[in-house]
Amino acid sequence: MFCAIRAAASRSSVRSFSTSIPRASDVSKLILVGRLTKDPETRQTKNDREYVTYTVATANYPPPPPDANGERRPSASTFHRILSFQESTNRYLQNLKKGSKVYVEANFELREPEAGADPSTPQGQRQIFLRHETIRLLSRPKAVELEED
Repeated sequence: MFCAIRAAASRSSVRSFSTSIPRASDVSKLILVGRLTKDPETRQTKNDREYVTYTVATANYPPPPPDANGERRPSASTFHRILSFQESTNRYLQNLKKGSKVYVEANFELREPEAGADPSTPQGQRQIFLRHETIRLLSRPKAVELEED
């Protein structure tokens, strides 16, 4: 008897996310705290629209578990390429320098591979597309003094 009730209850409460209606309040956001790997670069789209691309490096946390000898390998870094199409923000981004520590919020979109594309090309691979929303400068890079010989 309880099996029949449980089965009936589970059928009525099951909801498939694939049939959910997207809502304006749904969001996909990535928050990064890391360092710029190089100065932001200005580029042009095929339609001559200007945009800025920059890369933020983050350390993976927590560090990997200890190996059989009890030693931990160092944490690996992940590199995130972000695109900005906001004209006012692009002027600000162009003033940032390699090594700056930044807080970034970005929308992300997962793009599936194109049908029939070669898997060894970017079009044949799943890609994460990061679109810039906000950035805050946390600290400037430390000045590196060159030693003259």
